[in-house]
Amino acid sequence: MRERFWELPLEQLTPGEWEALCDGCGRCCLNKLEFEDTGELAFTRVACKLLDGHSCRCGSYANRHDYVPECVVLTPKKLKEIDWWLPRTCAYRLRSEGKPLYDWHYLISGDAESVHRAGISVRGWTVSEAVLPEEDWEDYIIEDLS
Repeated sequence: MRERFWELPLEQLTPGEWEALCDGCGRCCLNKLEFEDTGELAFTRVACKLLDGHSCRCGSYANRHDYVPECVVLTPKKLKEIDWWLPRTCAYRLRSEGKPLYDWHYLISGDAESVHRAGISVRGWTVSEAVLPEEDWEDYIIEDLS
């Protein structure tokens, strides 16, 4: 990968660089609720059934669509359509907005654990959708996911 590739426009990244931009927080794997009457979007603590709650990575990333067909394939083009549901700390969202990565991002810190130490990841506080009925998700809404 190129040196400081994360500073390049997203469209110029190679597939490997694009994948490496992920900070490993797991927040994009949280289920969201959209309220039909207001259009408001709310994050929940309910995670995709494939999310590993400790590593904050997908347990079957290469084959995720076999298990979760609706899983979003993030691309620079798709990012422009759905950036509103990505957390404000997301490296993809930050870079699409022309903002730098946070110091805790492993590409800056050199340490993949720094996202967890900074309290940005979902490590240890999610509930898997595999064990929680969808009608109960509203009880798990997160008030602020900065």
